Amino acid sequence: MVTAGSIYDDLRIGLVFFTRLPLPHFEVRDRSLADAIWTAPLVGVVVALVAWLSFAIASALGVAAGPAAALAIAAGMLVTGCLHEDGLSDTADGFGGGRTRERKLEIMRDSRIGSYGAAALVLSILARWSALSELASPSLVFAALIAAHTGSRALIPAFMRHLPQARIDGLAAGVGAVADEAVIAALAIGAIGLLFLGLKGAIVAALCLAILFFAFRKLCLAQIGGQSGDTIGALQQLAEIALLFVASAILA
Repeated sequence: MVTAGSIYDDLRIGLVFFTRLPLPHFEVRDRSLADAIWTAPLVGVVVALVAWLSFAIASALGVAAGPAAALAIAAGMLVTGCLHEDGLSDTADGFGGGRTRERKLEIMRDSRIGSYGAAALVLSILARWSALSELASPSLVFAALIAAHTGSRALIPAFMRHLPQARIDGLAAGVGAVADEAVIAALAIGAIGLLFLGLKGAIVAALCLAILFFAFRKLCLAQIGGQSGDTIGALQQLAEIALLFVASAILA
């Protein structure tokens, strides 16, 4: 049964897992990360607000759009501890450098970064920076960041629900089974976030996310036979980039 207390506990779990914010210690007895995974897009709102505040303050101080956009991206990465960027780089290294499923998973577990991972990180940061720089206005950047950070994270529960685990151990495997209710709740929150792009922008963004989701799902099944924590991070990054591109095309 969902109660106000369980929602509060879920949000705290989501913030602890998806961010590096200095939160006070707490104990949750009856809720797990699988229960709380629906809060991923709500955590995205927090990340978006921190990133936007960095941009807005920089703009108010007369900083140009380019450097302000760089500060916004850096603030978002600082809040999350580069959690999703790490997943993107590991996925790029594994998918690009391994010949067999086992070798790909082995590379993805290696903490060292290779050429594919480094290139993926550079391109991810550059893509997001270029989109935010084009928007320039703090009000437009606010709308873009809310849509991008909520919409990209709204896909996480569905991805975990509809792909088998690629390995029997690891971060994603330890989460447990994600319920359909968590998937629906996250997608609903993400849809609300997309409306910050306007109705037309939300429709275009939703179509882009659907195409990306099924294309990346197919790629993961072909490469490693399912999903892992790294591929979840990669999906978030790709979706965030796609949504920022839509925002730059619709809002700019």
